Amino acid sequence: MQQPQPTKPSSSTGKIARSAGSVGSAVMCSRVLGLVREQLFAALFGAGMSYDAFVVAFRIPNLLRDLFGEGALSAAFVTVFTEYDTNKGQKATWELASTVLIFFAIALSALVLIGIYWSEPIVHLLAHDFQNVDGKIALTAKLTRIMFPFLILISLSAVVMGILNTKGRFFIPALASSFFNLGSILGGVTLSLLFPKFGQPAITGMAVGTLIGGLLQLSIQLPTLYKTGFRFIPRIQPNHPGLKKILWLMLPATIGLSATQINIFINTNFAAGCEQGAVSWLNYAFRFVQLPIGLFGVAFSIAAMPVLARQAAEKQIDKLKTTFVSSLVMVFSLTIPATVGLLVLAEPIIRLVFEHGVFTGVDTLKTAQALQFYALGLFAYSSVKVMVPVFYAINTTKFPVIGSFIGVAANLLIIVMIIDHLQFRGIALATSCAMTCNFLFLALTLTQKLEGLPLGYLLRGILKIGIAAIIMGVTTWWGRSLLRGWLQGPLPMQAAGVFILIGSAAVLYALLLQLLKLPEFTMLTEKMVQRFARSKRSCT
Repeated sequence: MQQPQPTKPSSSTGKIARSAGSVGSAVMCSRVLGLVREQLFAALFGAGMSYDAFVVAFRIPNLLRDLFGEGALSAAFVTVFTEYDTNKGQKATWELASTVLIFFAIALSALVLIGIYWSEPIVHLLAHDFQNVDGKIALTAKLTRIMFPFLILISLSAVVMGILNTKGRFFIPALASSFFNLGSILGGVTLSLLFPKFGQPAITGMAVGTLIGGLLQLSIQLPTLYKTGFRFIPRIQPNHPGLKKILWLMLPATIGLSATQINIFINTNFAAGCEQGAVSWLNYAFRFVQLPIGLFGVAFSIAAMPVLARQAAEKQIDKLKTTFVSSLVMVFSLTIPATVGLLVLAEPIIRLVFEHGVFTGVDTLKTAQALQFYALGLFAYSSVKVMVPVFYAINTTKFPVIGSFIGVAANLLIIVMIIDHLQFRGIALATSCAMTCNFLFLALTLTQKLEGLPLGYLLRGILKIGIAAIIMGVTTWWGRSLLRGWLQGPLPMQAAGVFILIGSAAVLYALLLQLLKLPEFTMLTEKMVQRFARSKRSCT
């Protein structure tokens, strides 16, 4: 029996969009500070040995963070915490939160000690070709030892963020990562200037700055956590049923996320074997593409997760379907034009942001090429962020695991096929293709598991988004030709040219979506107009 196709967005769309807007504004602040951090890296260290070593060293605790911290732990915790908050009462809910915090603080501390002890063999495994450059393995291992405790801080921060999101507090948890970047910048730069006076490499200052940032990210959320009514219960309960359920939910997610880390391991190995600077170019490009992923994919994932979990807990599957599809349309409406914009403007944007200090014109060109290939998978990266919580909500967590390993196979196969021709660019392209394969598998599986989705509604939305994005892209390409002199001129002219192009593209795209009547967009604009009208009446 064919399901009736909806003609309007989910009733939860406005709520999710408001929450995503709150998260997005905080994420924007964080990502801008993150770009400032990368600018400082580019100016101080360029794309050479020191930054290559830092990238690999940070990747090791960051890899474990994705496995045990913000990824698997956060999604599993929100699912179980929402169930307790809905059905079990306040005392049981806070007891669960305290138990989770204590358990993971102890477990991750043990993991960190093991990681510090085995840091050099881990570096050899992850970036074997670093041994071809004298001192590179030793420097990378030293930075790894310094940054390993970051795993504890960021994982506890993820639990606190899950509590606050479930309680409807989105802005402060999202803003917390800004304090990570702030601590990394102020602490890291200050220490990188001081450490050489004591015989230590300057890059070790940035490693210590990472720990300062992680501590700030956790600490800034604690006052808001206290205001929600949370009271810490210092009691170790390893047999707590809620903790067991979280660990059980984490198991397939951890296996699935391990596939992502296998991709990172594969990519790092291939990149380390490319020309000097390849690891740095890829990292600068991927860090940049994290801006739209954070603004769109992560923001909507964080905002939608509690809504989806509550609808599943209340067995409102039809509402869950429409909420998911509306969220997906909103993600597409933001990521598709972002992809087009990055394809057209990658080089002038990278030149403006990074080409200072020892970061050269060649570094700009290579980083821009990597960014363009990463941008091709932007829609898939962001969409998967929204899709995975649905599998948690309906308690079918094995499928994201399968999708992740499909991505691993696709990534390895494509790299082997194209690495000789495209070098480091092939690594970025393979990453985008792998995520697209994962996205397609999850989309087909969700359609089956939910016994059908309103695909006609989704495809009509994608068609309108595609038409608007193509018109915007052609117009932006023409504008780039007109402003070529500005984009290659002094810094103020570069900045003016880039902002004119991005601003005019955004305005044109918004007008086209309004003209094409994309339901999610027109609903949000109507709500904004109504809110403005009410505020205007209240002032008169």
